Amino acid sequence: MKSPPPVDPESPAPAGTPPDCKGGRQGSKRLPWRMTLSLAYQSLGVVYGDLSTSPLYVYKAAFAEDIEHSETNEEILGVLSFVFWTLTLVPLLKYVCVVLRADDNGEGGTFALYSLLCRHARAALLPPGRGAEAGDVDHQFFYTGGKKALENGNARTLAGRGGGGAAASVRRLLERHKVLQRVLLVLALIGTCMVIGDGVLTPAISVFSAVSGLELSMEKHQHKYVEVPIACIVLVCLFALQHYGTHRVGFLFAPVVIVWLLCISMIGVYNIVHWEPHVYRALSPYYMYKFLRKTQRGGWMSLGGILLCITGSEAMFADLGHFNQLSIQIAFTCMVYPSLILAYMGQAAYLCKHHTIDSDYKIGFYVSVPEKIRWPVLAIAILAAVVGSQAVITGTFSMIKQCTALGCFPRVKIIHTSDKVHGQIYIPEINWILMILCLAITIGFRDTKHLGNASGLAVITVMLVTTCLMSLVIVLCWHKSIFLALGFIVFFGTIEALYFSASLIKFREGAWVPIVLSFIFMAIMCIWHYGTIKKYEFDLQNKVSINWLLGLSPNLGIVRVRGIGLIHTELDSGIPAIFSHFVTNLPAFHQVLIFLCVKNVPIPYVSPEERFLVGRIGPKEYRIYRCIVRYGYHDVHKDDQEFEKELVCSVAEFIRSGASFDKLKNGISEEAEKEERMSVIPSGIIRMLEEDGAAEHTIAVGSTSRAAAREILSPSPSPPPPPPVVIPRKRVRFVLPAASPRPDPGVREELQDLTDAREAGMAFILGHSYVKAKNGSSFFRRLVINFCYDFLRRNSRGPNYAVTIPYASTLEVGMIYYV
Repeated sequence: MKSPPPVDPESPAPAGTPPDCKGGRQGSKRLPWRMTLSLAYQSLGVVYGDLSTSPLYVYKAAFAEDIEHSETNEEILGVLSFVFWTLTLVPLLKYVCVVLRADDNGEGGTFALYSLLCRHARAALLPPGRGAEAGDVDHQFFYTGGKKALENGNARTLAGRGGGGAAASVRRLLERHKVLQRVLLVLALIGTCMVIGDGVLTPAISVFSAVSGLELSMEKHQHKYVEVPIACIVLVCLFALQHYGTHRVGFLFAPVVIVWLLCISMIGVYNIVHWEPHVYRALSPYYMYKFLRKTQRGGWMSLGGILLCITGSEAMFADLGHFNQLSIQIAFTCMVYPSLILAYMGQAAYLCKHHTIDSDYKIGFYVSVPEKIRWPVLAIAILAAVVGSQAVITGTFSMIKQCTALGCFPRVKIIHTSDKVHGQIYIPEINWILMILCLAITIGFRDTKHLGNASGLAVITVMLVTTCLMSLVIVLCWHKSIFLALGFIVFFGTIEALYFSASLIKFREGAWVPIVLSFIFMAIMCIWHYGTIKKYEFDLQNKVSINWLLGLSPNLGIVRVRGIGLIHTELDSGIPAIFSHFVTNLPAFHQVLIFLCVKNVPIPYVSPEERFLVGRIGPKEYRIYRCIVRYGYHDVHKDDQEFEKELVCSVAEFIRSGASFDKLKNGISEEAEKEERMSVIPSGIIRMLEEDGAAEHTIAVGSTSRAAAREILSPSPSPPPPPPVVIPRKRVRFVLPAASPRPDPGVREELQDLTDAREAGMAFILGHSYVKAKNGSSFFRRLVINFCYDFLRRNSRGPNYAVTIPYASTLEVGMIYYV
């Protein structure tokens, strides 16, 4: 079957390209070579800083306690062999050649893989309002790739419902068993939490290892009082730079990484030529066997230190949204990989001829640096360590944004630092939390060994999760043989499981830190996920039917006031309970009423042609509409004025085209069809012009020929007309397409009502809900809902659409939800 296209219908994937693997928004079309090389240059400063600084601590961590450097050189050559093959198999073969091709429309990371899988199998356990519900039109959009996939009517569906027998079998297995869906979500959350933990640990170990070079130049009783303060000052400066954004930080840091890579590679070449030219023999896998045979258990435990040579490999995938696939591949294969191999070989060559080190520093990076250039190298190393921390911090920001958009993390403030690359973001709250935790760990451990044990476990756990999810992507998304997927997970899973076991055995020696950090973040994600779902379920169970709204006039005397009332709701059908609560206490609402549902669908971007979904509620005379606005988890939300214009224009286009009478053939149940019909409304067809007009005398009418058609009149006698008031009005005009036919009188009247309402202004009605556990709930549920979820809700940001709306036009309606 043909490979499914990405969501953006304007850029279908070429034949033979793996689905969803084109490099995203930047990669949806070929970038010029100049821009690709520029991105590759920037990626050196953002993505590869962590991986490039690993020579600072790998040998020191490997020879910490478990093994000793002997005269036979079997230990040092065995470690070099492990380092070479680990760097070759994991970052080069696994990530550069395979995993980077599995991007989610240009976005990478654990959660992007989970999102990709959920689109190819109905396995999503996302909070409602963040994904699509079965039976609605958005569900059709979610599983078919949008409106154009419907129009084409071919097999190019985003969900990839085709594929071989293996793909179909795995898909059915996932769709039938909720337990497997929960396991999939937990795997994604574990990987995300470990990335956050790595964002705390990597800056600490990188900076501390760079500063530890002072040991060679100071007395032992002096340097221990200098290392920690200097490391803390450097870390504070690093996190303070984050608000400048990836673009500026990348251009600032890239020269540092280039100088550092050239420096360690030249030192490596010097050591190889000067001390041991035959060190290349260690590239044979036979030396790994000799190493394990001689060292046995100690050699196995030292793998926890050797593992640190691939620290930062996951950043290549997590930071993919900041760059593109080709730029990351060019930077690694042409610059990073050869420099690291030369650096490790140079250190091993030096140690082959130096078995007794006079300094307490013992085996480490700086002993292999010629003494004449040691101070300049120390300065470059500290700068490179700062850069090395940038990769995981940037990856952490991307992960948090994906989790927030999909409703698995409390809402935080997200600042887009680039108007060209949408994935470049900065999150202030997360930045300062990472800084505080990083400083606490640096001050608490003050030791490379414990920091290395902690960082190693976090790194290898993320890689294991990526391997598991990637094997499913190979079957479900790429429609490859299940034996290929099994081969992938067995080959790379065995390597990573070996390192994982060596890291986990050091639980009491620092490896407990990432476990505790991930447990805390996991608890936050699960509590937020649980509370959000329970709140939505209450909305579903207490939503009001359309018949209730239509039967209001004879009983309550509802009055319609001029203007547009915009009611925010998470429901995509029915009337929310918050509105019935409002109307019951204040029996009036606006001349034009729009129920707005903002959905974050688990794809990176939604094209403008498919963003707005509009339908009508009740008879045409009531002027009540529903609008569902869909955003991907990397879409940028527009400001209030521009959003208002697009929203009103989409309703106007819905009225003009008569879309409410068109019948969608697929994806809508009969019950939903009787209630309302939703249609995708492309933006930009109708333009709205607004200009300030002079103040005019207008009289609020009680019942005129046209007002009677849009008012629900009270059965009581009409009150006397109010005195005329002077209202400054703005003039609003709709500009129809030149080729469109002249609208009939009914459409003209409805458009005129919309114009009048827009001139009168727009009011935003926001529901402010308080979630409480109902009576009789268990102690655990009361603890989670009444305290934990309530604490997170009160200390998180409001919805994205509520941040920019003018407070003067906002009305909040409070209601308690008992769940």
